[in-house]
Amino acid sequence: MLVFTLIGLAATTMAGLCLYVASPNQRLLAAPWPRWPARMASMGLLVLGWLALTQDMQRLTTAFVLGTLLMLVLTVLPYAGALTHVRRIR
Repeated sequence: MLVFTLIGLAATTMAGLCLYVASPNQRLLAAPWPRWPARMASMGLLVLGWLALTQDMQRLTTAFVLGTLLMLVLTVLPYAGALTHVRRIR
């Protein structure tokens, strides 16, 4: 089922976003989200992503996809935040 894969990828992307926005040094938003609720939401979304991806893939493949997507999201978001911050200053 393609639906479970898309749900897993979306949940993992949102988990990375929640984790980044909870950081005090983030530049994507004007103020960071509260740390504890955002981290709990991130963990819940990671579990949801894991469960959704394991419906279509083996566990080892799921771990690789989850880790790779999380690395991608956590690498791209600081650049998006810097771009947003520069545009906000102008």
